Amino acid sequence: MTGGLPVVETRGLVKTFGDDVRACAGIDLTVRQGEIVALLGPSGSGKSTLLRHLNGLTRPDSGDVRVLGVDVVTAKGAALRALRRRVGVVFQQFNLVGRLTVMENVLNGALGRVRGPRYGIVTWPKSVRVEAFEHLDRVGLADRAYQRAGSLSGGQQQRVAIARALLQRPELVLADEPVASLDPETAASVMDLLVRVCREDGLTMVCTLHQIELALQWTRRVVGLRRGEVRLDEPTGALDAVRLRGLYLSDPVTVP
Repeated sequence: MTGGLPVVETRGLVKTFGDDVRACAGIDLTVRQGEIVALLGPSGSGKSTLLRHLNGLTRPDSGDVRVLGVDVVTAKGAALRALRRRVGVVFQQFNLVGRLTVMENVLNGALGRVRGPRYGIVTWPKSVRVEAFEHLDRVGLADRAYQRAGSLSGGQQQRVAIARALLQRPELVLADEPVASLDPETAASVMDLLVRVCREDGLTMVCTLHQIELALQWTRRVVGLRRGEVRLDEPTGALDAVRLRGLYLSDPVTVP
């Protein structure tokens, strides 16, 4: 772990759906500036629910959530919008507008800091267009800037989504299963890109994953969840695949 300031802090985070589905069962978690953290665990372990608490998309039943010094539980209106501008999100399904060009999709990452509606690329300030093109170049898609986003492969679309998140100028990146819909080779290349740009820009990242091998190869710390509880929280270098597979056993486990 790094010695940076806390970017994410949850204490006693509890979230229940229905009468008996406890997605988060008292989660305590601290993520510090510059950390690259993987959340691992089986479906239903609480990974995505935890992530949604970090930008206020879900409110807890009880407990505290602070992100970038902001109390997310009580933040509303302008305060919550200001926080969300500082948090970039990369989704499993890319969330691009397929009929728009790659450049237009990336430019949407700057909506939080540019006033007024935008109709077409030329209506954006030149400085923002230059910045968007630079991020497209970083993700290897500068030559596709004016191609329809819907015509790209899955891996290329996720690279566009990463460029869009970077244009937002985030301090924290939340990646929810960012490579789950990609083949293994493409998934590895996208994870390599995502981690590399976060390190280059000094960004903090919390990333939910199913793939143990990707977590071991690309992240610095693994937080293992099961049934809404933290069962493991260690530097990646101290872990191996056999130990992490214990999170996915059908019987309750306590990872030593």
